Amino acid sequence: MAKRFAGILLAGLAVAALATAQDKPKARAGAKPVPDEKAMMDAMMKASTPGENHKKMEAFVGTFDAKVKMWEKPGGPPQESTGTSDGKSVIGGRYVQETFEGTMMGQPFTGMGMTGYDNVQKKYVSSWADSMGTGIMMSTGKPDASGKGMEMTGTAPDPMTGKMMTLKQKMMITDNDHHKFEMWGPAPDGKPYKMLEIEYTRRK
Repeated sequence: MAKRFAGILLAGLAVAALATAQDKPKARAGAKPVPDEKAMMDAMMKASTPGENHKKMEAFVGTFDAKVKMWEKPGGPPQESTGTSDGKSVIGGRYVQETFEGTMMGQPFTGMGMTGYDNVQKKYVSSWADSMGTGIMMSTGKPDASGKGMEMTGTAPDPMTGKMMTLKQKMMITDNDHHKFEMWGPAPDGKPYKMLEIEYTRRK
C-alpha cells in the first residue's frame, strides 16, 4: 500500500507540474525556459530514488536493546534506564521508522520517529514524537566528518518557556549491530549541555 501511494503521489506531482507549466504564458526573452515533460519526470525520479545515504540507514533497521542516560541539569548524575527500539525500513527504503518502548524519569515511555535522506535538500530529515509531550521535534542535518553517522539540528516546544528550543543531535554508527545517539539542549543559563545518550545493541 505504501509503495502504491508513493507511486500515486509521484504521478500526481508530475501531472500538477505539467498542468502548471502548460497554463503559463510563453517565457519572455531572457527568462528561464519552462521545463518539458521529460525533464520534469527525470527530476522527480532523481528526487525519489534511494541512494547511498539511504543505504547507510539500514544499520538502524531491526530490534535493539537500548541503554539510556538522561541528565536533568549540567554536571548532575544521569538517570539510567533501558528500552527497546524497533526500526523498520518503509516506503521502499526511503525512510526508517523507529518505535521505542522503555521508561523515562521512572515513568513508562513510548516514542516514534521517522528518518530519511532528502535528495532535493541533500540533508537528512527526521521527525520525533513521544509520550513526554504533545509536540513534534523536526530535525535536519548532514553526514558527520567520518561518514559513518549524522549530525542534526532540531527544534521542539519547550514546556518551561512555551517557546521553541534548539537541540543538537549526533548519531554515530559503530558497526551494523551498534550505534549511539547523543543530544544537547540549552541549560538554564542558555549554554548547551549533554542531556541524553542512548546506546543501541542489536538483539540476537
